Amino acid sequence: MKIRRETVIGLAVLVIFAAGLTFFLNVRKSWVRNDTALRIAEISGRGGPPETIEGLRNALALYEKRIEAHVRDAAQTGVYWKILAIRLQDRGLHLEALEALEQAMKYNAEDPSLRYLAGISAARVAKGTADMIGGDQRGRYYALSESAFLTAIGLDETYSRPRYALGVLYTFDLDRPEDAIPHLLRFLELTINDVDGMFVLARAYYMTSQYREALELYDRILKIVKDSDKKKEAERNKQHIMEVYYG
Repeated sequence: MKIRRETVIGLAVLVIFAAGLTFFLNVRKSWVRNDTALRIAEISGRGGPPETIEGLRNALALYEKRIEAHVRDAAQTGVYWKILAIRLQDRGLHLEALEALEQAMKYNAEDPSLRYLAGISAARVAKGTADMIGGDQRGRYYALSESAFLTAIGLDETYSRPRYALGVLYTFDLDRPEDAIPHLLRFLELTINDVDGMFVLARAYYMTSQYREALELYDRILKIVKDSDKKKEAERNKQHIMEVYYG
């Protein structure tokens, strides 16, 4: 039986291709094994890949310790950024504080106090640079402040400080006293008899023509306030509202 020359050549090419594919796959597996071995060798105390189960367990334990150390270092870095932001705020450098807080959030995005601090600085930037930036940019910082406070509350519903801060922002900066009232009421639920919160809430009541509620709140303030200046302020405000309310 004669075999055609073309058939012989085709079979030879097929055999060579199969052998080459097998060789490539074996080389690739070798690369993978070598790469894995190198990675394990990096965490092996002997400088080479562990050959026993116990050796592998020890290498994994060492690797986990390195991960834990990295997590601790990252957490500490976030704390340092937060401390830096607070010190910048103390010096009135609120724009720089916002940048530091942005870095801190990269390490701990779930910390509501970082959002609260960012809200404070954003509001201060908007208010303190009123003569240097345009209305659109000032509005952007106020919007950033509001968003930061709301996010802080979303992260911790019992966190009282952003509630008070929102009350101040809505009442005195954004002329939205109706939005301030529910936050201030919740703030006073969380911090009983906070006089400063009562003053802001009374102001919001006055701005929304809820005069009776404002008068009742000033009466409450006068019963508990110790500071003489705050007592005089409460008396003045109460008298003014009575004149408006009763004519």
